Amino acid sequence: MTSKQRLLVGLLMVLLVSCVTVNIYFPAAAIQKAADQIVDDVRKTPDEKPEQQPDSKPGQKPEKTSALNPVRFVAFGPATVHAAVDVNVSTPAIRALKASMANRFPLLQPLYAKSAVGEANNGLVAVRDTGALSLKEKADVNRLVAEENRDRTALYNEIIRANNLDPAQLGEVQRIFANSWRDKSSPGWWIQQDGGQWAKK
Repeated sequence: MTSKQRLLVGLLMVLLVSCVTVNIYFPAAAIQKAADQIVDDVRKTPDEKPEQQPDSKPGQKPEKTSALNPVRFVAFGPATVHAAVDVNVSTPAIRALKASMANRFPLLQPLYAKSAVGEANNGLVAVRDTGALSLKEKADVNRLVAEENRDRTALYNEIIRANNLDPAQLGEVQRIFANSWRDKSSPGWWIQQDGGQWAKK
């Protein structure tokens, strides 16, 4: 290959690389998976089996990503590279919030069962009907719901912060978590539909 041909090949490679754009999308599927795991952890639902990477085989080492650029290229188009961002839900703040909610859940669980509280469509807990509660439970319900919603709101904001997501996507994170809280609610608990109506699961 002559020096002119090498130069031409080099220029073509530079042009090709410069035309490729990286499209980092909102990682909805990864956040949904993380939300399901967090709800299971908070409500102490045992895992069916240890978590394993989908493409990994027994004895195979997991794929490594650079510490400087934790982006895996998963699909190639003619001029676009789609990058999947790993969702970080293991910061000290997230672990502390999960522990706080897990400690509170045994106190909230009987309130769900008595229809006093329910899972709203915004990822928060709502007070429903306190008529069947004892005086002590009535005194506790508003405090417990306020504490739970404070932790959940902090959790959603921390996920946004830890993963460098646009703060405008907070509503989407809440919607995804609302799906997990409602889907993993026990039969007989009140859940709010996306349209705003309440129904027992």
